[in-house]
Amino acid sequence: MEYFINCNSSTLAPYTTPLDELRAAHLYRRLGFSASIQTINAAVGQTAGTLVDNLVNQALALPPIPAPLWADWTNADYPADDDLARQVRRAQQEEFSIAYGNSLLDNNLRDRMSFFWSNHFVTELDVYDCSSFLYYYINCLQRNALGNFRTFVSEIGLTSAMLYYLDGVRNRGNNPNENYGRELYELFTLGEGNGYTEEDIVETAKALSGYTNRGEEGCTQVTFDPDDFNTENKTILGQTGNWGYDDVHNILFTERVNEIAGFICKKLYEFFVHPDSTNDQGGNAPDIINGLAQTFVSNNFEIAPVLSQLFKSQHFFDETAIGVIIKSPFDLYMGLIKETGFTYDDSTVINVIDASRMIGQTMFDPFDVAGWQRDREWINTNFMIGRWLTSEVFVDRFYQANPDQFRTFGIAATPAGAAEQDPAVVTRAIVDRLLPKGLLTDADYDQAITVFREPYENTGTYETNSWDMTLENAPTQVYLLFLHLVREPEFQLK
Repeated sequence: MEYFINCNSSTLAPYTTPLDELRAAHLYRRLGFSASIQTINAAVGQTAGTLVDNLVNQALALPPIPAPLWADWTNADYPADDDLARQVRRAQQEEFSIAYGNSLLDNNLRDRMSFFWSNHFVTELDVYDCSSFLYYYINCLQRNALGNFRTFVSEIGLTSAMLYYLDGVRNRGNNPNENYGRELYELFTLGEGNGYTEEDIVETAKALSGYTNRGEEGCTQVTFDPDDFNTENKTILGQTGNWGYDDVHNILFTERVNEIAGFICKKLYEFFVHPDSTNDQGGNAPDIINGLAQTFVSNNFEIAPVLSQLFKSQHFFDETAIGVIIKSPFDLYMGLIKETGFTYDDSTVINVIDASRMIGQTMFDPFDVAGWQRDREWINTNFMIGRWLTSEVFVDRFYQANPDQFRTFGIAATPAGAAEQDPAVVTRAIVDRLLPKGLLTDADYDQAITVFREPYENTGTYETNSWDMTLENAPTQVYLLFLHLVREPEFQLK
């Protein structure tokens, strides 16, 4: 697949032209997991300013997933038999996976962001294996997804999922464990080697000590034990005192303001705009990141104003920013569900989670502490074939469940609707709804048109102008076109 060089020279100035279909779809593909034809049509003609304000406000107002019945279970609540206990845990985790999968489909920006942060503040369920820890971890991500980053960093470090995953439960004052202190700087706030020393990590570990469990308690929420806290003076980022947990965050967000802002805004830029933020091919990504970082700092590390500025900008809507990110597995399947408006249920959500795992993205279990590396890492020979085959399976299941929804989609995608009698027009309309910038060449479109025409070829239907989308085999035509498109390179992009 062609590697896209970032030569976007547009600025953070507001994009004031009313949105066309291309840019409305672009916004929804990046800001959420895409949207239906009806949602995108409703966005056409709106200004980015109005639409983004509405979407950000919706995200800020959404409540997190309600607490399940087992939210506060400890090991004492599970069956004594180990096999039975494992079965109950598995059932709980599947139940919560479905709930979170539905949140990703339903909640646009809020859960696009909570999922983004799960790959930033990484934990792995298969390491801590506790349903209640999982619930409170995702709850923290959802509550803070667009909130205050400083508060977020402080709260995430005290989730039991994180304390177990990065060994905070083993961080005792007389025997500090440096794992969390290292990742706090390297992965969560500053970036590798950016503004801290090895000595800062050692001293920070001492200050973070005391949130300990003795291991045998297992699935019990971690609390502070003053007996395990290091009471010596510590020197962190040049500041000396008998620092504790809150002090670490106060010092970090006072002494390293610009480093934090630059690191986080670069990561947001690469996730939402373009994976290449550093090249010098005439693009001004570094200037954009600096502008976002200034907004982050001037808003006291509130995340929402940064996203608002980015999503309203000329830079975000520039032609060169559209269709240049490789879809993650969840993007691949959830985008298909959202864009088609096809009927789905919890079993579909389970299928999405299972298929995503097969091609490299396991919900609640990023690859390692550094997270999924995204973009080109999603594409290799095995994963590519897996992406094609699983996408075809989803299309086929939708068709078996209700062929007529393919006709409905084709009519909705076409400007003249059911009145359109030219199969080439319908084909192009469907292609342009499903692919961020359509197909690359006229020959590619011709091939797609040939696939679409096939059920009525050599019947005289086209020659007598008696074809339209109300005919019996029209759903099959759309279905065949879908099967063709999910193998096209452009389908892998958003």
